[in-house]
Amino acid sequence: MAAPRRDTRGIIDAPELFARVRFRRREPAEPLRPYLEHYWLIDWDLSEPYASHVVPHPSVNVVFQRFAGRPDFAEVAGIGLELFTQKLEGAGRVCGVQFRAGGFRPFAPGRPVSRWTGHRLPLTDVFQGTGTDTRADPASVLGPEEEDARVAALDAFLLGLRPQPDPYAESAMAAAHRIREDRTLRRVSEVARAEGLSVRSLQRLFAGYVGVSPKWVILRHRIHEALERSATATTGVDWAGLAAELGYSDQAHLVRDFTATIGVPPTAYAR
Repeated sequence: MAAPRRDTRGIIDAPELFARVRFRRREPAEPLRPYLEHYWLIDWDLSEPYASHVVPHPSVNVVFQRFAGRPDFAEVAGIGLELFTQKLEGAGRVCGVQFRAGGFRPFAPGRPVSRWTGHRLPLTDVFQGTGTDTRADPASVLGPEEEDARVAALDAFLLGLRPQPDPYAESAMAAAHRIREDRTLRRVSEVARAEGLSVRSLQRLFAGYVGVSPKWVILRHRIHEALERSATATTGVDWAGLAAELGYSDQAHLVRDFTATIGVPPTAYAR
């Protein structure tokens, strides 16, 4: 499996965030790699509050969190449909698990992944009935100062859930990966054809194993690409050209999607 990616897709104003927190991605244990994108670790010690903003990926996350003045806690974050904002202040720490799109269901097979979409729930609410002890003490993950020890604790927790191979999960991950990597696929019917499925079968597969529709995934990757281009461009972005490249009917359509997701038009964000 590929190593953790190095891009900043989805992070609003990544340089500002990285100037204020210590952010890194780590690779999970080998048996977990087919299901996980990576672990993500953040530590901060701020003299003044800061709000981070992220356009969520089509991925479920398990997040262990330590904030000043609050008990440690852990939750499952289903796919976020809106711009996610987190206020950081004082000293704190987060240890997160980002699953591959389609990779979460083997860890909680009892219910469709769409059940968690748009929700953030305690671990026990999601993993109940799995036959394993899900009462993971957040301090066991958040407590160690050694980063390797935190990664090992995440490995131990996930391996304890005993994920079982699932051919439908593999199909969902393959289809979601194809959407992310192949920018020529602009319609759900094209993805379905490439995967050898009917449109309806692909939609059912995504509802059960990804948590959102294939159309939503296509649109979200378009926004991530537009964000990345505007953040890395050394000269002005050709928005009309980018709209055509991403499969929009016109520039106005891209501007509407971008503004609805980020809260400002793309030209204002680029400035």
